[in-house]
Amino acid sequence: MKIELKEAADKLQAANKIVVTAHINSDGDAIGSSLALMQILKSMNKEVKVYIDDVLPRNFKILPHIEKIERPSNISEEQPDLLVILDTQPDRIGSVLDKVKAPILNIDHHVTNDGKNVDWLYLNSNAAATCEIIFDLTKFLPIELTEDIAHCLYTGLATDTGFFNYANTKPSTLRAAAALIEAGVKPNVIAEEMERKSLADFKGLAEAIQTVEFFNEGKVAGMFICEELSKKIDSNEGFIDLIRVVDGVEIAFLLTCKAEKCCRVSMRSRNVDVSAIARSLGGGGHIRAAGCTIKENFDDAKKIIVETIKKYLL
Repeated sequence: MKIELKEAADKLQAANKIVVTAHINSDGDAIGSSLALMQILKSMNKEVKVYIDDVLPRNFKILPHIEKIERPSNISEEQPDLLVILDTQPDRIGSVLDKVKAPILNIDHHVTNDGKNVDWLYLNSNAAATCEIIFDLTKFLPIELTEDIAHCLYTGLATDTGFFNYANTKPSTLRAAAALIEAGVKPNVIAEEMERKSLADFKGLAEAIQTVEFFNEGKVAGMFICEELSKKIDSNEGFIDLIRVVDGVEIAFLLTCKAEKCCRVSMRSRNVDVSAIARSLGGGGHIRAAGCTIKENFDDAKKIIVETIKKYLL
């Protein structure tokens, strides 16, 4: 059932024991919104745990209280009052869905979220990030916007908008960012940390660039990270941006093999609705930025994503 933001706030206030989760292959918005909501709820004397079923990218270690995020593999079944799913649908939270049995409140900004298998959905596809929604949520809750909360929310806003360069940046996004800076956020510190790459990532990037191929007369660019290369890299954050900006490219995609028959796809576009492409392959996202997982071997996954993208360019 779709609800309004005030109703979502009421659901949170009514619960005492809450589990917060977000999608696998977590990004700044998923991690930032989860940590911010955890701190908000704890300030309201709620019992809160955060589970994310994936390894967290190194860059986000600067986020306050990130050490409190747990892997669901370390827990047995839990039955809190509420399971809050942020920045995704239930089918992308991994084993959390199997281990946490509770009514589900889903808060998201992805237009592809159909609200299936949740009790309550608050969806605002006009928000640049789920962190923007959590910022708006604070207006309905009896809490103080601390510097730590603001730090987490700003990171999600900044990373999901390409540091306010992408088309999803709206006046409301910048107003939220300004309020977070007023709460103590230092934008330069976050930007520098997000740009930082380990030596392994830098060397991996050099190898990944060598894999780039162009299709459809240069309208499509793909970068291909095989399982062997993937194991050398801590994070491929930002890799796709290097091919997204090539003149003439309408769709850029990054195919990463995480394990046998588990390949993750990230897509960016100028004009094409890549959320439709992702949705056709069981994924989702935004019109200009989307992704999916292809459960095939690396070579077959490459063929599938290239052929699928071609269909949407015709």
